[in-house]
Amino acid sequence: MKTSNGNRPPLFALASSSPRRIALLAATGLPFVVRPAEVDESPRPGEGPEATVLRLTALKAGQVTAQMPHLPVVSADTVVALGDKIFGKPASLGEAKATLMALSGKVHRVITGYGVFWPAQGRERSGLAVTDIGFRRLIEPEIDWYLSLGQSLDKAGAYALQSEGGFLTDRIEGSYTNAIGLPLKETLEALSQVLGRAALP
Repeated sequence: MKTSNGNRPPLFALASSSPRRIALLAATGLPFVVRPAEVDESPRPGEGPEATVLRLTALKAGQVTAQMPHLPVVSADTVVALGDKIFGKPASLGEAKATLMALSGKVHRVITGYGVFWPAQGRERSGLAVTDIGFRRLIEPEIDWYLSLGQSLDKAGAYALQSEGGFLTDRIEGSYTNAIGLPLKETLEALSQVLGRAALP
């Protein structure tokens, strides 16, 4: 398993294969290993978005801590929600188009459950981060243009804020890094608490 940032011993394991989460954490210079978790991310009937992301964050971490008990595990799950309706990763371009049309002209929430879990040491910190994103009132040719870029099918809410998806928005309130997949400040604070020392020098 390759360690980020050279050959230094890993400080933690990341229970995700998300390129955005990997890039955000790699930019800190902290060494870590990537150990993706494979779980069913479907919401349960009657389960709200906050409960969904917290449950999945813990579920992903549990899978990896069982394999790597010697390291704390950083885990996260992100959804896009309009009210209590969750927009996950679209299964097709048609579904992606319907998602963007539903979000057009409205303010939705990007909700991330995040946590650092180290059951072997009896330590755990987790929480929620919420960013409000306002979409411009989009016209169909704009949506079709964005879909043609190929950025929609692996993204919750069918868009990527950090690239051309920023064109769709006119308002961002809250953590920007949360809106692209991981609330970095909160995650590093949780990691420091679990480690019992500052994660960053």
